[in-house]
Amino acid sequence: MGNTLKEMQDVQGAIQCYTRAIQINPGFADAHSNLASVHKDSGSIPAAIQSYRTALKLKPDFPDAYCNLAHCLQIICDWKDYEDRMTKLVATVADQLAKNRLPSVHPHHSMLYPLTHDYRKAIAARHGALCMDKINVFHKAPYTYPKDLRSSGGKLRIGYVSSDFGNHPTSHLMQSIPGVHNRSEVEVFCYALSPDDGTNFRKKVSSEVDYFVDLSQIPCNGKAADRINRDGIHVLLNMNGYTKGARNEIFALRPAPIQAMWLGYPGTSGAKFMDYIVTDAVTSPMELRDQYCEKLAYMPHTFFIGDHAQMFPHLSEKVLVDIPSVKHAEGGDSCKITGDEYIVLNCTNSKDLLDLLGDFQYISHPVKDQEETKIMTPVVPYSQRTSRVENMLRTSQLTSQLDENHQVHNGLAMVQIDSKTATGEKPPSGIIASGRMQYRLPPSAIVYCNFNQLYKIDPSTLLMWCNILKRVPNSVLWLLRFPAVGEVNVKNFAKQTCGISPERIIFSPVAPKEEHVRRGQLADICLDTPLCNGHTTGMDVLWAGCPMVTLPKETLASRVASSQLACLGCPELIANDAKSYEEIAVQLGSDADYLAKMRAKVWYQRTASPLFNIRHYVSDLEKLLMKMWRRYERGEGPDHITQ
Repeated sequence: MGNTLKEMQDVQGAIQCYTRAIQINPGFADAHSNLASVHKDSGSIPAAIQSYRTALKLKPDFPDAYCNLAHCLQIICDWKDYEDRMTKLVATVADQLAKNRLPSVHPHHSMLYPLTHDYRKAIAARHGALCMDKINVFHKAPYTYPKDLRSSGGKLRIGYVSSDFGNHPTSHLMQSIPGVHNRSEVEVFCYALSPDDGTNFRKKVSSEVDYFVDLSQIPCNGKAADRINRDGIHVLLNMNGYTKGARNEIFALRPAPIQAMWLGYPGTSGAKFMDYIVTDAVTSPMELRDQYCEKLAYMPHTFFIGDHAQMFPHLSEKVLVDIPSVKHAEGGDSCKITGDEYIVLNCTNSKDLLDLLGDFQYISHPVKDQEETKIMTPVVPYSQRTSRVENMLRTSQLTSQLDENHQVHNGLAMVQIDSKTATGEKPPSGIIASGRMQYRLPPSAIVYCNFNQLYKIDPSTLLMWCNILKRVPNSVLWLLRFPAVGEVNVKNFAKQTCGISPERIIFSPVAPKEEHVRRGQLADICLDTPLCNGHTTGMDVLWAGCPMVTLPKETLASRVASSQLACLGCPELIANDAKSYEEIAVQLGSDADYLAKMRAKVWYQRTASPLFNIRHYVSDLEKLLMKMWRRYERGEGPDHITQ
């Protein structure tokens, strides 16, 4: 009963059911493990850890409980006995694979552990085979497919399948793509696996495509696949992989002649029913092709994309307000720029704002490697008007009035002021102010940041970060309480293992999307997580103009940031090993002139490179999908597409 309630998303009902089972039989290990899994899925990690540990005391040989406990400990950066835990986890997976059992490590978690590529691919393959087992009950005859494009008037029919057409990071990346396709060349179908969440993200995608089909209203996978096949789709894109909300059984039924993994899942499907994975030469070099079951299909720049230019146009420019540490004439005007501290103002019409504020100066920074190109940032001196903005931030007021027509919003209060702007569903209508004082960040320190979930940090990563802090004395590390219970573990490790004062690691709450992206402007340098990169988060910090240092490993999840930086035209931020990662970060933190040039380069390249260019990306994607189709049309099977 508890399992049924869990499947129905009735968390409280499932908890009550499992708790009752434990009351009846306290020694029932499976009930403790099931209760733990509900706590884990609902974000109650400490409760999950406690229940998994109880299950393991009752039943020491319990692989599911052990591997899920290991993942919970990873989520909160609890690294006690880390090496022993990893050794046992790898041995558990090896034993399960050898016995042809479904591994207890989920495919989406496999990149977090020191598994071989063969093991990771085998874990995914077991889940792919499970989908095949589920669809075999349908006993469906194979579908027939179009042999050419005549029935579609010469157009390629592309189908996007996702549970994330709504307020989800995947939509934050790709919401504009379906609507930008060249309608003279392609027809676009979107198949939603989740109900309408009422957001502008869903509205945008559904209103801009030729056909939008809500498959959440067709729960039978066989009937859903029938619908896709009737639509005559030529290339069907799997945007979920093994993430929450996936219905890979639809793909297992093979409703389309070509099926490809795209964007939403950072790894191989391991499934025989997926033909291609859309990737690029940096993310998935040919020498690493054996870790994929799919054929590699290369985008010319990067397979990743972000809708930031459309979602956050107010971050394409900024105005700095100078805040002197000593106010010589309280409330008076001064033309002197002190550089002691800045408040950042963002709006969609900075010219209008500068006309209002009047006296301002430009700070000029040459773009690294393009010294003739300068980034000119306007700086407004402290005045009676700007003192109101400072007071608003320091006293946590919602707004500050510059004059009868211009209101400044406190960047921490956008949920109260305009919820649609806060979620990124629409650009702001006014001026938004952000400052380091809002996050307890020292005004003159070098601020290194990482805004990923904490599970992406491992001991070797935090060790590198602490080494960087030691070598750059006037620096702090800015992380997120993602989740909050991880904060004490990170600080304890930094202090006890690395000798770093806990005060130098500053945590902030998880923020709504617009604030999450905007506050990246307040950091100096982003330190990426090599184990599993910031993917959407990497795009977020780069759109904020913050340089990101990364170290690629071999998994897809560990190479996305390198692909983003290569596309951006900033390969100097890609390290070869741990030593060079530290050196790059230390140089940026120690050499103010170099940092200024590098920040100017990132700021400039956001719009000069293809990284955030949706139209450029869609054109390249159409050409790539057409290459897949032409192979099929010629009667050729899938093969790597690298040109």
